[in-house]
Amino acid sequence: MAREQLTLTDLARVGFADLGEARARLDEVGELGGPDPSDLFPLLTRAANPDAALFAVLSLVRQAPTEFVALRRHPGALQRLVLVSGASTGLTDFFLRHPAELAVLHEKTTAVAGLRELTDDLLDAVQSKDGFAELIDDDGWVALRVRYRRRLAELAAFDLEQADPVAGLDRIARTLAHLAAAALEASLAVARGMCSGTVAAHGVYPVDEVRLTKLAVIGMGKAGAGELNYVSDVDVIFVAEGNDDAGLSAARAVDIATRLAVLMMRGLNQPSMEPELWEVDPNLRPEGKSGALVRSLDSHIAYYDRWAKSWEFQALLKAHPLAGDLELGSRYVAAVAPKVWTSASRENFVESVQRMRERVTSNIPADEVAVQLKLGPGGLRDIEFTVQLLQLVHGQTDPDIRQPGTLPALAALADAGYVGRAEAAEFAQDYRMLRLMEHRLQLDRLRRTHLLPRDESGLRVLARATGLATSAAALTTRWEATKHRVRGLHERLFYRPLLSAVAALPAEGLNLTSAQAEARLAAIGFRNTTGALAHIAALTSGVSRRATIQQHLLPVLLQWLSDGADPDYGLLAFRRLSDSLGSTYWFLRMLRDSSGAAERLTRVLSASRYVGELLETIPEAVAWLEHDNDLRPRPLSVLQDEARAVLARHGSPDAAASVLRTSRRREMLRLALSAILGRISIDELAAGLTDISTVIIQGILGAIRGAGLTGDDGPFAPDGIEFAVIAMGRFGGAELGFGSDADVMYVFRPAALEGGAAHDRATFIVRELNRLTEDNRLPFDLDIGLRPEGKNGAVVRSIDSYQAYYRRWSLTWEAQALLRARGVAGDPALLESFHAVMDTVRYPEQISDQDVREIKRIKARVENERLPQGADPNRHLKLGRGSLSDVEWFVQLLQLQHAASVPALRTTSTLEALEEATRAGLVTEPDAAVLRAAWLFASRCRSAITLWTNKTADVLPTDRMQLDGVARMMEYPPGSANQLEEDYLAVTRRARAVFERRFYGPVERPGPFSG
Repeated sequence: MAREQLTLTDLARVGFADLGEARARLDEVGELGGPDPSDLFPLLTRAANPDAALFAVLSLVRQAPTEFVALRRHPGALQRLVLVSGASTGLTDFFLRHPAELAVLHEKTTAVAGLRELTDDLLDAVQSKDGFAELIDDDGWVALRVRYRRRLAELAAFDLEQADPVAGLDRIARTLAHLAAAALEASLAVARGMCSGTVAAHGVYPVDEVRLTKLAVIGMGKAGAGELNYVSDVDVIFVAEGNDDAGLSAARAVDIATRLAVLMMRGLNQPSMEPELWEVDPNLRPEGKSGALVRSLDSHIAYYDRWAKSWEFQALLKAHPLAGDLELGSRYVAAVAPKVWTSASRENFVESVQRMRERVTSNIPADEVAVQLKLGPGGLRDIEFTVQLLQLVHGQTDPDIRQPGTLPALAALADAGYVGRAEAAEFAQDYRMLRLMEHRLQLDRLRRTHLLPRDESGLRVLARATGLATSAAALTTRWEATKHRVRGLHERLFYRPLLSAVAALPAEGLNLTSAQAEARLAAIGFRNTTGALAHIAALTSGVSRRATIQQHLLPVLLQWLSDGADPDYGLLAFRRLSDSLGSTYWFLRMLRDSSGAAERLTRVLSASRYVGELLETIPEAVAWLEHDNDLRPRPLSVLQDEARAVLARHGSPDAAASVLRTSRRREMLRLALSAILGRISIDELAAGLTDISTVIIQGILGAIRGAGLTGDDGPFAPDGIEFAVIAMGRFGGAELGFGSDADVMYVFRPAALEGGAAHDRATFIVRELNRLTEDNRLPFDLDIGLRPEGKNGAVVRSIDSYQAYYRRWSLTWEAQALLRARGVAGDPALLESFHAVMDTVRYPEQISDQDVREIKRIKARVENERLPQGADPNRHLKLGRGSLSDVEWFVQLLQLQHAASVPALRTTSTLEALEEATRAGLVTEPDAAVLRAAWLFASRCRSAITLWTNKTADVLPTDRMQLDGVARMMEYPPGSANQLEEDYLAVTRRARAVFERRFYGPVERPGPFSG
């Protein structure tokens, strides 16, 4: 193409971004004696980034004309330079620093170098003889780095000239690992030269001792697996050994080897005249950063036998000797291999797997998730995680799949029938494609990165560099499709084959036995693996439409169930639910078409026995999971309207009560689902639970009395008395949690009936209330323990009796109990009168010092006497140190002291009263924050225990599995039992300190001169 024919359109079509600058540079190259634009232009059409390639050619023509002319004498060399510089500004910079290294592009590379050739070449660069380099310090490091990059440029040229770079990726990754091993060997030779000498000095040892010191460099991760990137951290572990026969002790050898290791790493990653190559990371060693850099083989084995965690064995899966004493390295790998392949049977393996999955996407900034090639959803780590997990599960009994590399392992799993051949081939191709994109990203600037470009020009360059697409849009489309496939990888490779062990499902290449299927289930958290397989078989057997849909869905559902705290119960509950609803069209449609609802269902079933058992009685409630609005608490007015309709339809109290109890179970289930799925706050939950309790009491009371629900419905039917229910405790404060009792008192006032007849009528109402609210499926306890005289007092009293009692006999604790009293059901006039009686008692004009001391005395007595025998006061959620009772007693004392003068304190809510006390200056903001945090934490724990176990308990569990289930309910990540325990003890310890200082007062300690 003649120079005058190069139009801006021509330049744009080739891929130039800066068209005017490109034409000027082409002209300048020709004017400086470089290739004519008509010769150079066709070569640039193959460059990933024509602008960068043209800039490289121009810069070399300017700065290294002699070397550039020599390059042009070799056929194809200029094209190789254009390809390399168009894909790597990092290698362009290298050639500009060292123009003589352009010679590596003179001849076409027809085959990549092997490990031996690369090692000999890099050792030659540092003039190594018998493992000791004659070039040391910066001279050695620079020579090593230059030779390394020369070989890297040679490999990049070969890579970029491949007809199918995806198919050729394995060879490139393996060669990069070999090149890294060669660099480590050469750097070790420099290190030996640097720390050997005839004169003793710091870090200098006799040559014979250095020669006798065996140091093995064990490659981990991608380096060990032979699948390295262009720029990766190289994870290593160092092993040393002495020679007792020659007089070199193990301890002395470790000292020398430590010096060698430090210098070796410095030679590769410390800044110098020639930029560093990559990071050598030794942090996978025993005890991590805190552990010794170098250990003897015996020390390593002793650590792995006694102290190592499961993840450390999993990290050893790819261990392979890279450099140094390869025989010692092989002994190390042979010694740790049995521990790697038995790690799946360790007690905490499931927790470790959950942490592995968590690390897949943890710590990714929100703005990087969409462009993360490695860690994002559908990225490289998804594939690597699944393959490693399958290896760890099945490698216990099958040595053929104990492959360090991801792709060889995937092929071995398919050959052995653990995964389908078609799936293995598909995902191997996707893995290679993602790795190719990663390679080209890192090759660009020779920097470690996994982030795709965010701009169109960067994506266009990447598309051209990989050959995967011709435009940014086409590459994005292909990448999104790959991510979508990879996101389903875990389900297709790990879970779907489980069905082949229990059902006659055709699956090419699959022959998973029951034992192998059970091993998989155990690895992801199932404890009763035999039972789980039986459930899977029951759900998928047969040829019905239901079985067919379950066969397609169950692998995904199993994956979701395994993410929960109790997958065994989750699968059992799902089977029961399917037995109830499996033939209904809407249930199968929801499972098939609404992945959000199906995922929510598995989440709640594996998290909560409370929900699972309620769903057995109300299975149709799963339909709520499709719509967030159905999970919202229903307003009190709506619940009351429904109760009114029930009373209108049913003349019999028993019939009405039955419907109202069912309604209560339904609404409790709704709130439980909302709480587990994080759709409501703790304040909304408390209000919702309080409303449900209020309405069932109002409804059943109305049914007993033949009346409406509230006074707004008109006057109650004449039954001879006025009657009311007073909510107490957390019920009165509208602060109920799951498992909370409904504390109440009953009051009546004679009307047409008087004396004993009135009392008998009131007693009958109370007895019926207890009978008709009793629910064996979801207990509802009306607790009257806070009534006057406690357990010894009358079950129900007239208002006059209450008034007389409070005036003459009331104890301080009874006035304190009234602080949370609130009328919730019954005759409005009586409720109003009773509130007036209560206010005179609970908001006294003043409270005497004696009464204050009495409150403190009773609190101390409660702490000493009411705790259950053997209960740990640090773990009791209600009566323990810094828990609910501490916060409530402190707030109630403030109310008794100040509510008469501070009207805002006249509230039944603990947290509202604490907030008003803070506003009034009675509590400091920091103290109030500590108390609020403890109260909320303990309240959440109580509800979480009930949801998790379907049992009411007031003590934080000590069993790790139970505690982890509670932690998961409170939105902690898997394996957080210890963290929950630490958090609870810390928050209550701080609250107890505030309580003791503000409630009991500062401790007076005797001084040195006190009598």
